[in-house]
Amino acid sequence: MLVALVLVQLASDSLNARAAAGGTFPRRISARFGDAVYGVLDRLAPASYVESTLAQRALERGDVLSAQRYAVRLPASPSRDELLARIARARGQPQLALEYSLAAFDSDAVQAAAQRLAVTDPQAAYALERLLELRLSRRATHPDAVAEAQWQMGLFANQVAWRKVPGSQTQRAWLRIALSDFESAVAQAPLSERYAIAAANQADLVGERSRAEALFARAADIDPGSADAIAGLGVVALQKGDRTAAITYLTRARALDPRALMVSALERDLR
Repeated sequence: MLVALVLVQLASDSLNARAAAGGTFPRRISARFGDAVYGVLDRLAPASYVESTLAQRALERGDVLSAQRYAVRLPASPSRDELLARIARARGQPQLALEYSLAAFDSDAVQAAAQRLAVTDPQAAYALERLLELRLSRRATHPDAVAEAQWQMGLFANQVAWRKVPGSQTQRAWLRIALSDFESAVAQAPLSERYAIAAANQADLVGERSRAEALFARAADIDPGSADAIAGLGVVALQKGDRTAAITYLTRARALDPRALMVSALERDLR
């Protein structure tokens, strides 16, 4: 039994040798030894870690058929779905890969697909991001990922809006949708200055001046060193007719970061 455990450990070391420091013992063990030991384990006592390792090794070799054979033996889980998504991508099946990525709650993979889709169809990208957000929300274990998805939905909603007839009811509706999504991100991640500023800018865009001011103030409370938040307060002050206050905010914001986007916006408005 001890010998078997030692062999399994050596096999695992050989298959993970790339993560080991140069010159260490695992680097000296051939990966073929690990493949052979894991192949025997698969025949004698298949276990999830064995099937998963063999599937990943097959993928590394470009043997997608073997990778698929090992992966489907795994019990249902997000890690299995993520592995099947990688296999589908390797087989040139992007739609199937996307479905598995959604099942695996793989935010990075789904958002990358949504970004590609947004180039030609931002409304479809919004729908995909919305699907991810709904799945993450139901799981209730990814609050940061939910907030990120809601923020991304706001960005996509704006992209949709700018493709509509300027000033149309449809455009205004999408701009409001973006505001709702940004504010959802703020509620989900109340300590994020980035989400608060996105919501503040959107509120300003749709003419909700008081809302924008409150959100910029909130961002400044979260991060007193945020030049964007301070300059945003200056933008609102200028819109309210208080040029003196706007200049004061600009001076403060410049001292924090003269290259901040909102500093540039306020400078432009004050000209």
